[in-house]
Amino acid sequence: MGEELYELPKGWVWAKLEDIVEKIENTNPSINSEQEFIYLDIASIDNSLQKITQPKTYLGKNAPSRARQLVKAGDILFSTVRTYLKNIAVVSNIYHNQIASTGFCIIRPYKEISQTFIFLITQNDNFLEPLNQLQRGSSYPAVRDSDVFAQNIPLPPLLEQHRIVTKIEELFTQLDAGVELLKKVKAKLKRYRQAVLKAAVEGNLTAYWRTAHQGELEPASVLLDRILKQRREKWEAEQLAKMQAQGKTPKDDSWKLKYKEPIAPDTSDLPELPDGWCWASLEELSWDSRYGTSEKCDYNFLGSPVLRIPNIVDGSIVLNNLKYAANNSKLDAIEPLAYNDLLIIRTNGSKELIGRAALVTQTYDKPYFFASYLIRFRLISIDNLPIWINKIWNSFRIRTWIETRAATSAGQHNISQTVLNKLPLEIPPLLEQKKIIEEIERIFSVIDQLEKTINANLKRAERLRQSILKQAFTGQLVPQDPSDEPAEKLLERIQAEKAKQVTTKTKKKTKSQPKSPTQLSLPLD
Repeated sequence: MGEELYELPKGWVWAKLEDIVEKIENTNPSINSEQEFIYLDIASIDNSLQKITQPKTYLGKNAPSRARQLVKAGDILFSTVRTYLKNIAVVSNIYHNQIASTGFCIIRPYKEISQTFIFLITQNDNFLEPLNQLQRGSSYPAVRDSDVFAQNIPLPPLLEQHRIVTKIEELFTQLDAGVELLKKVKAKLKRYRQAVLKAAVEGNLTAYWRTAHQGELEPASVLLDRILKQRREKWEAEQLAKMQAQGKTPKDDSWKLKYKEPIAPDTSDLPELPDGWCWASLEELSWDSRYGTSEKCDYNFLGSPVLRIPNIVDGSIVLNNLKYAANNSKLDAIEPLAYNDLLIIRTNGSKELIGRAALVTQTYDKPYFFASYLIRFRLISIDNLPIWINKIWNSFRIRTWIETRAATSAGQHNISQTVLNKLPLEIPPLLEQKKIIEEIERIFSVIDQLEKTINANLKRAERLRQSILKQAFTGQLVPQDPSDEPAEKLLERIQAEKAKQVTTKTKKKTKSQPKSPTQLSLPLD
């Protein structure tokens, strides 16, 4: 483990992982076309629990091409793809003689070795780091099985292996209890966020404030009239600019008749709003919308930056991990992003990401564009309106509305511009919008601080976990017992057993081979 081998306690020995594991049988389930089997692939593993939680079931005739490894109870599934994700698990009894993906290196320790000890070694950063460095490929980084088996591991005497496992499990049980409590608190904070947003969009967050300011607030319906007027003015200015660019001058106002009024939301199934509030569709609140560019992008700084799904995080635009257009000339006909644009994810393999949005809250010093799996809505900029829309976007009602209208095709989930145009949004009076935004930001800032503390403690717990493993595999976690059989003897027995198996297989192969014609006994005349 690691580039340099450190000094081991007396009775321990360094060994290659391949020295202490058995070979795995390959199989082809498609031969038995109607026989059902359980398939273990990388997606089957919960890497936070390091357990198999979502296995799949297939008939032999529908077997994936990677379903080729016959596994037994006690085998360790070690994902060779993105090893840093730690998709590692032990095959339990219910998956004995089932089939695993070739995306796993199957580690089957000899019976003289503690399987749990080896499983814990594979979780140690000292084991994983060298493999992380060996990964090949950019889009699908992976190591080979031979890379995994070539890793050096510290091997204590068998009895000490068991003592180490017992001590680690004792410490990890205490650590896991603390981690579980932190995760429960984090989940409660997430639910509290939703409760705050629910109170905000239903008017309960400012109920007392609204009563105290009765008669002072301009109804949202009046605000909507101003929004719709500004929306039309934006369209007319844009059309005039296009005509002037073409050298045309309109003779009269008949061209204005081409303006298409936005569709008002269907409120038949929507909850009742507080007095002075109104419903408005996303189309009514924006004056332009369009899909992003399909221009090829990469990490080379050749063209303009193009925002993608990873750049939309918690309602904000994050300008790291940027890609750039390979050919800027293809972006000439597209307007770059502008202040108060709302970017929405329209297509992804994960339904949870569909409809996630972020508001552009700054003016960029150069043109920024966006990819084709995003939609841009150019919001009407009246006071706090764009901020209000962005703040309430992740409320449960809006998320549910989007998710129930997302289409699914070929494993991809999609929400169209036409559908999003109809999205109904709660609009309070402008002054109340401002008050609600202040309250949301005040409460969320407290939640943010609590989450930062929880995340810091979760990271601390993981560091402590690695510290325990480091102590264990350097001989510092439990005392050594001089009466234990040295690991060197254990390794010699395993090597002898391996040699014996090779000899036995060679003899069986020799006996099964048919004799050549020169070897046959022919009858004499």
